[in-house]
Amino acid sequence: MAHYDVAVVGGGIIGLAHAYVAAVRGKKVIVLDRDAQSNGASIRNFGFVTITGQAAGDCWSKARRAREIWEDIANAAGINIVQRGMLLAARYGPAETIIDEFLKTDMGSECKKLTTNEAQKLVPSLRKEAGQLGLFSPHEIRVESREALPRLITFLSEKLGVVFQWNTYVHAVNAPSLSTSKGTINAEATVVCPGDDFTGLFADRLQKFDLSRCKLQMMRVTSQSNIKFKSTLLSELSLARSSGYQGLQGLSELQQQLNSEMFGQRSNDIHLIVAQSPDGSLVVGDSHHYSRTPDPFGSTEIEGYMLSEFGRVLDMPACSVSERWVGTYAWAPGRWRITDQPSDAVRLVVVTSGCGASTCFAIAEETIDDLFGSQAINK
Repeated sequence: MAHYDVAVVGGGIIGLAHAYVAAVRGKKVIVLDRDAQSNGASIRNFGFVTITGQAAGDCWSKARRAREIWEDIANAAGINIVQRGMLLAARYGPAETIIDEFLKTDMGSECKKLTTNEAQKLVPSLRKEAGQLGLFSPHEIRVESREALPRLITFLSEKLGVVFQWNTYVHAVNAPSLSTSKGTINAEATVVCPGDDFTGLFADRLQKFDLSRCKLQMMRVTSQSNIKFKSTLLSELSLARSSGYQGLQGLSELQQQLNSEMFGQRSNDIHLIVAQSPDGSLVVGDSHHYSRTPDPFGSTEIEGYMLSEFGRVLDMPACSVSERWVGTYAWAPGRWRITDQPSDAVRLVVVTSGCGASTCFAIAEETIDDLFGSQAINK
């Protein structure tokens, strides 16, 4: 029977991050997943590693650190960074007040306010009336999730010796053994990363966190134009809903203004993100609806609200939707992540917000430090 230092249950980005951190510290690692490939929220998102707009404190700090590791991994694994930076387009008024206040904070370091002309150099199709000013952050990077995860898995397997066992259901974890649909596995430590599956391993422990799910609608838009975006684009809807701007002067006024002008978008918790892929198509989203068991259906009404905001902000005629999809991620009231300790050798890790890809590697460092000590290095 093979023995491992670390068993990771879950092959999404949170699990892969733990496998990476453990492997670079010389640990023998196995990743187990019930599916044939990573197929959940980790590949259904923007691939947008976001710092600016994350909640102050732990989340923002973790995002800064995770972004550094993403850069290293992208270079080592041949993952293409398709865009750098973030442009948030806004209008004069309360949005400008929020931006001015944000730039005074530590989180606003290296960010800057742009004029319309400066913003249009980054996103040439930006409408002047929607981008009277812009908040630019240089910190963000973006990858194509559906391409980046397979490359990361290949890198972990071929370069770092991580073993992957797909199509494997883990019935129970009783360290140092794991009971699986393909037999028993021994591991000194186990990290369980269940995503938004709350009914499997340690369901009794997860119950105390009042977990639910956030359902997203997203789409891919194609255009006949050859306009190239130099950064990922957000609209002022993001100022109104992102945790990183909470408490800033002007926020209440902006929320009231948007509630009046864009009731459909606000009532469906939409904030516009537009990220361009190498082929010129645009990943556009997203809406947010919360339920323990969301329905699996996409809504043309919600799609219409997103496209309306897209059209308000961007002048891109002859666009069409080429793909549509629904994703879900774990959500819990009052917290953005959970690290639970079922035993000394087991950790249960869930990101309960939409920032898993933005924070995963820093969370993984914390977990592996906790299990093995911060001095754990290559053997």
